[in-house]
Amino acid sequence: MSSPEIVEEGAEAAKPAAPKSKKKLIIIGAAAGVLLLGGGGGAAMMLSGGSAKAEIAAEGGHGEVSNAAEGESGHGGEGAGEAFVDVPAMVVNLRSPDGASRFLKLHFMIVPGAKGTSDGIKEKLPLILDAYQPFLRELRPEDLAGSAAVFRIKEEMLVRATDVAGPGVVKDILIQDLVQQ
Repeated sequence: MSSPEIVEEGAEAAKPAAPKSKKKLIIIGAAAGVLLLGGGGGAAMMLSGGSAKAEIAAEGGHGEVSNAAEGESGHGGEGAGEAFVDVPAMVVNLRSPDGASRFLKLHFMIVPGAKGTSDGIKEKLPLILDAYQPFLRELRPEDLAGSAAVFRIKEEMLVRATDVAGPGVVKDILIQDLVQQ
């Protein structure tokens, strides 16, 4: 008689476990959904550059959203009049420890900032490219490995462009192709 009681207790113990696992699955599914939506929203915000309202709020300004948006589109900012400066592909030798020939092909665009225009950047493009040459030639193949490599290269290129063109003239560097051979 003890064995049927054990079976009944085991059966009763198995029944509550099923709802708990369903609750866990629902909680895990909800958490995954929240992370997915949050990540998608964050990615969309990063790729779009954020809104003018978010940028003004970050700078501490209040009630100037329409003025900032008009100012950017009115003088060649991010509006329809803005033209990115497409830089022809550059090919440079990389430093390799074994002496083998390694090359980097880089195609990028320069985004004019608040104080810059595409024509002004085109005039200074030879100086900007000259500033990039020593930096790119000193790169090693291992400097280009990993997911953060493109970000580091963009930041270095932006710093060098700002040094040559002046603050506020270059807003961003958009890397189109980065090929290592």
